[in-house]
Amino acid sequence: MNILVTGANGQLGRHFRLLAPRSRRKWFFTDIEELDITDRVAVEACVREHGIDLIVNCAAYTNVDGAESNEAKALRLNADAVGYMADAMLSVGGILIHFSTDYVFGGNVHNTPYSEYEPTNPTGAYGRTKLAGEQAAERCRHLIFRTSWLYSEYGKNFVLTMLSLTSERPALSVVFDQVGTPTYAGDLAAAVASLIENGDCLKHEGIFNYTNEGVCSWYDFAHEIARQSGHKECRIEPCHSNEYPSPVKRPPYSVLDKTRFKTTFRQTIPHWTESLHVCLGNIAQGMTV
Repeated sequence: MNILVTGANGQLGRHFRLLAPRSRRKWFFTDIEELDITDRVAVEACVREHGIDLIVNCAAYTNVDGAESNEAKALRLNADAVGYMADAMLSVGGILIHFSTDYVFGGNVHNTPYSEYEPTNPTGAYGRTKLAGEQAAERCRHLIFRTSWLYSEYGKNFVLTMLSLTSERPALSVVFDQVGTPTYAGDLAAAVASLIENGDCLKHEGIFNYTNEGVCSWYDFAHEIARQSGHKECRIEPCHSNEYPSPVKRPPYSVLDKTRFKTTFRQTIPHWTESLHVCLGNIAQGMTV
């Protein structure tokens, strides 16, 4: 099996790079420098040239606020490009693995975890474009993994931001009225890579939720980051979302129900505090770019 990973310099893509040397499969890693996924002809040529059987699409426009003023660009990356990859896989009988988001549920009022079967109702451009990407992926054999609050040792994310701020400031305010589940990119990549290695990606299709276990607010998340990293001098205070106006309405409750993933693939998932400990340990050892 020949596997193409797009967006290979991002949070998820970098973790697939780390896992690939242990694989029996042949992996090809691309980012914008090697492959423009918004170019249909280029995508088709790459698939033909390397005999690609499976695409793992880690590329996305992830600037939630920025998507509000640049929805066309977000749509090209989050939906049009996904359609080109789906069509390329359809032409060779291949599989597309695609990653989506809790933001497809942004307009639903919930206090229980969302299953894959809940009606979608995005409230902003980012959620709309990601939902369009899901629909595009369904044109071929596909596995779609909805996740939330993704972080890693790499790039820009909440964990790296909080590590910096809590080391520099005496006090910090973080919203407590948005609840979800942090997801370590290393766990998500490892879970998907195992499905590729053991062949489960050939036996199943559809949408699956994947986050770490547990529930917290952004305030709780920030507090745990500071606690585990030893940044005890910074006082972290809870605040309301409306104290930080945003062009997009973020979901107040976006916990995803992972029952379908766990029962289908027979995998256990670490608690978010355990995975945070792993990530912070890697960061402390200099595993950041």
